[in-house]
Amino acid sequence: MDAPQEDRGWVAPERTPELTAALAAARRWRADLATRPIPATQPVGAGRARLPESLPEQGMPAVDVVEPGLLTIGSPRFFGWVMGGTLPAALGADWLVSAWDQNAGMRDATPGIQGAPRLRVLVGAERHGSVDLALRYLGLGVPTPVAADAQGRMDPDALSATLGQDDAPTVVCAQAGNIHSGGFDPFAPICAAAHDAGAWVHVDGAFGLWAAASPALRHLVVGLADADSWATDAHKTLSTPYDSGVAVVRDAGALRRAFGHSADYLLHSQEPDPHELVPEMSRRARGVPVWAALRSLGRSGLVDLVDRLVRSARGLAMGLAEVPGLTVLNDVVYTQVTVAAVDDETTLAVLARLHEDGLVYPSASRWHDRAVMRFSVSGYTTDDVAVAQTIRTVWEAVEAVTVGEG
Repeated sequence: MDAPQEDRGWVAPERTPELTAALAAARRWRADLATRPIPATQPVGAGRARLPESLPEQGMPAVDVVEPGLLTIGSPRFFGWVMGGTLPAALGADWLVSAWDQNAGMRDATPGIQGAPRLRVLVGAERHGSVDLALRYLGLGVPTPVAADAQGRMDPDALSATLGQDDAPTVVCAQAGNIHSGGFDPFAPICAAAHDAGAWVHVDGAFGLWAAASPALRHLVVGLADADSWATDAHKTLSTPYDSGVAVVRDAGALRRAFGHSADYLLHSQEPDPHELVPEMSRRARGVPVWAALRSLGRSGLVDLVDRLVRSARGLAMGLAEVPGLTVLNDVVYTQVTVAAVDDETTLAVLARLHEDGLVYPSASRWHDRAVMRFSVSGYTTDDVAVAQTIRTVWEAVEAVTVGEG
């Protein structure tokens, strides 16, 4: 006779109030994303102050463990960083990934470079800082910068000259989507020059690679297909949950040779296991939310998502350019809008006013040696209404700051 269910360690759904509470909390969190203030409702350190100095002997109910008070990143007027919110289908799939709790590194169940020759890495002068960080992780040291134009795009002539200065094995890292201007490097001449010199071309397309999905934007990525590898983030433009980086490599054999490993205790598949193609050995099934997002959107929905973000960014730029005292500093070709006031002090004062009001949230940055407000239009819920609200709110903030100064 089978043992009673309660003796098997199995827990019936009605005995998991934690999951019921989590679902209710998630619904509450998403219910008013479009209307509530964006800044976090608790200051930094407030949660830490409530933590005990040592781990209590007795636990507490799971429903009481997690508290809110977070930044409303899913707001249609959050422009702080490249964060797209989360599509409902991708969120649901991500919950299932956690519920399934599978190690997706092995298909059938679910590198060192010491002693290698010196590798030279050429990057645009305005590459993202994550490129330098990745090179440090790999032990490759500091990259060699190549001159860029006023929009942060790598200069192909400068690249050709730099390539000719050394015959060491070389990687050229181009960029699809500058973080301030949204500009795209000219891939066709970059790939031609690099391949003539025997170099590998990688494209950092964290948020900009998705321009290739849109017929209206494909002029930005001419020559992109000539590269050897590409990287993007699904948790940005595609709006999946964090974290979901995607790497694509033309030469599958090179990828497997770089990351492949095995052991007697592992299962062995006829095809490369996922863990043989990435740095991690144990990993969540991040591909499930990505598939869910793509499947829920379809081809036309993906094109509409990308085009809508760009349309919103251009509308935002046009409106902000009309605000007295503000200047849009970049050519708005994609989803980034970078704005400055007459001087750094005023720019930072306007930004502080916006963050205090809480309805609109750009981020502070520096570009071309001046303080700027960066509006990264990435949220899939950002629409014409959100753009109009943003323009009106920024206008009011500028008026409040300049009147106060006067």
